[in-house]
This record gives sequence, C-alpha cells and structure tokens, in this order.
Amino acid sequence: MAPRWIECVPNISEGQDLSIVDTIVSSISELEGVAVLGAEPDPDYNRTVITIAGEYLAVAKAAIILIESTALNIDMRQHTGNHPRMGAVDVCPFVPISSGTEADCILASNIVSDHFKGSITIYKYGLIASNQDRASLANLRKGQYEGLKSRLTGGEWTDESTRMPDSWSGVWGESEERFGALSIGVRPVLIAYNVNVDEPVPVASKAAGSIIRTSGRVITNSRGEKLRFNGMLSSVQGMAVPLPNHGICQVSMNLQDYRMTPMHHAFELIESICGDHGVSVKGSELVGLVPLQAILDSGAWYTDDEDADDDDLVQAAIMGLGLDTLDEFNPEGRIIEWAIERKLG
Repeated sequence: MAPRWIECVPNISEGQDLSIVDTIVSSISELEGVAVLGAEPDPDYNRTVITIAGEYLAVAKAAIILIESTALNIDMRQHTGNHPRMGAVDVCPFVPISSGTEADCILASNIVSDHFKGSITIYKYGLIASNQDRASLANLRKGQYEGLKSRLTGGEWTDESTRMPDSWSGVWGESEERFGALSIGVRPVLIAYNVNVDEPVPVASKAAGSIIRTSGRVITNSRGEKLRFNGMLSSVQGMAVPLPNHGICQVSMNLQDYRMTPMHHAFELIESICGDHGVSVKGSELVGLVPLQAILDSGAWYTDDEDADDDDLVQAAIMGLGLDTLDEFNPEGRIIEWAIERKLG
C-alpha cells in the first residue's frame, strides 16, 4: 500500500533564542516514522514554523511531544513579536498530503486534543471547528495572548460564539498564564508567503496588504458606522509587517488556496501597488514548505520555454519571485513532495 502522508505545522512563539528552538525540535528529531522537514525561526516575528510529516499516528505522537517540550521551554509572559499569537504553541494544523488523508488528519487532531484536554487551553479551527464562526483562525486569535485572561474570565468580548475554548481547565492559573492558548485545526495546504517591500516603515506595504487581502478594508465615519470594501484576491489573508533586522517591510500573507490565488498573482499585484507609491519590492519568501504544483504554476508564468521540465520551472519560479533574496531557497528541502520523498520515501 502507498504511504498515507500527512503534515503537521506547529508554530511556536520563539524565533530569537535558537537554543530553545533547537531543544524543542530535538525532542522529536529521532522519532520513528516522522520526518522533520523544516524549522524556520524568524526573529522579527519571534516565531518558528516547524513542519513534520509522516503517517497519522506517528505525526500525532510527535505533535504531543513537541507541545509538551514547548510548554517547558517557552513562557508567554516574556514574549513579544510582530506576528499575531495566542500561546507558546500558537497553532498546530494537520494537513492532508497524500490523496484521501483528510480523515487521517482529523484522527490525528483528535488524538492530540484529547491528550491535552483540561491541561492546555485549546481552540479548534478549520475542518474540526464546532461552528462556522470558529473555523477562521483569525477569528479565534482576536485579542491575542494579552487579551486571553480577560476573555476567559468574563471580560469584554465582541463575539460570544468565539469567546470560550473547546477545552480548558476552567480556571485561569499559572499554567494558562505561562502557556496561553493553542489552536488545533485541520486545513488544506496553506502557503505562508511574504513579499518584501523596500521601506523601513509600512506605508506602501500597509496599503498593498489591505487592498489585496480578501477581507479588504473597513472605513469608519465619525458616528462609528462602518463600510467594508472587499479586497482584490480570493482566499488570501494579508497584513503589513516591519522587519527591522532587514530594514524593510513585508506584506505577510496566507494563500489559503493557491489554485485560486497563485503566488505570482500575489507578487505581481503587490509589486504594482507598491510601485504606484514609488516603492519597489525586493523579492519574496516562503515560510515552511510549498506544494510542487504551486511552484510549477509560478514557474510557467516566468519562463518563455514551452519545453521546460519541472526542474526548469522550479528555477524560473525561484528567480521570478525572488525566493532567495533574504535566504537561500533549497527546492529539495522546501517543496513538500520532494522533501518527504527524500526523508521518508
């Protein structure tokens, strides 16, 4: 039988102290049946995206060990960063890779959720959300870590359907203070994709983010009345983020369906909007791994060679999108199918 590969992509709230990141990643690096495909710390976001792959039982076990290690090594009371977050492990999505593995991802998410029931505050999102309002990670993450205590102890909250977690201890105490909350979900392949904008303060990048993201912009008048104007791209979350370590900004995006909005669509549109503001872009970056087809689609846009093979298209995408502008982009380790085949095939 063909392997039934799934991914788990936990995001931990530490991207500056690499000794902590290494300790957490090392806790799962030797587990049988699990490949650690990537661990990408970002000091500006103070966040590390870790990608694990394997079959569902092994991946669920790895996720449990990683969450336990993170709880021991990260204290949210000390955390600051530019990326929205609720907890030490902020989000832990399970993602089907092999055909027909969505049910495997749901099983893995339930194993992890049940293991921590009552000991860690857990919100469920995506395909395992209890209702549609809770399916969106952005909806659950409102208020972030700093607003969590008030949220769970009866403070002001705008939407009661998203206030309470799916499971928690029921009492705000030392453990909740230290760890915060964890969002566990099942979702399709999502591409975390950032376009680099050559400005130290987010002006053009802020405009671009609000124009391209699906949710668009909200305009409020003096009476507090609101108008929402939808964005230009489908299935895209986006916002402007400064990167002081690089002296630039980014339009940080989640491409929730790369078939509807490929990477080159987002890149070209942001470059055009920023150009209207007299600001240039300096390539882009992927956070985590990317499906082969997404790279091939963008490569086809940037090459004139009708006979280009997969390797040619990958190189065209890397050059056209500037994926190696901030760091080297190694396709063998960053393309999901190639990385899994190399480590577990």
